[in-house]
Amino acid sequence: MIMTNYMDLLAANQPWNLILFMVIPVGLAEALVATEFYTVFLKDEADTVWRRWNRRLGIAAGFYFTGVFAYLSTQVLPYIEWRGYADVIAIVAYLSGIVPLLSIALLELGVWGRKFTGRQRTKQHFILLIGFLVVSHVAMIFGMVNPEITGWHPASEQMMRMQAADYRGISGNANGFCMDNTQEMPMNHSQMRAQD
Repeated sequence: MIMTNYMDLLAANQPWNLILFMVIPVGLAEALVATEFYTVFLKDEADTVWRRWNRRLGIAAGFYFTGVFAYLSTQVLPYIEWRGYADVIAIVAYLSGIVPLLSIALLELGVWGRKFTGRQRTKQHFILLIGFLVVSHVAMIFGMVNPEITGWHPASEQMMRMQAADYRGISGNANGFCMDNTQEMPMNHSQMRAQD
């Protein structure tokens, strides 16, 4: 099976790419969700341990993913050969995680939403967390799709199809032929004469 660039990135340089681009950001976001639930559940208690952890995790997740976004946008994205629309959706969805995670960090630092009430702040936190979980799952789903399903074919396969079409046109063979590792491409008349 051929993979999207999203899956290729995670599969390359094992296990480091998987850890850096999936385990850490998603782990931080999941921990943030867990502390968010405890913060809401224990809202009557002033400045709980969960609230402090929630704040730290929000800042860490936002700035960590900003670093990931900056690296992928400058070092990987400009050199990608897109593999169909599933590949585009996976990568765009993954990179769009910057919006909710950086917003949470800015909210925690007081750069954004200074005039929010506690309830408004909690509401924004939940909306942003849900937003990140949605885009990260969209990225995972489309990233796992075989790009050939969306009509994309590797360059080598496209070349073989063009050669097959050329051969059928020269020889008049309407049935075509199947090329794989066990079958050689039929020779045309000029190749036969060269062998004599």
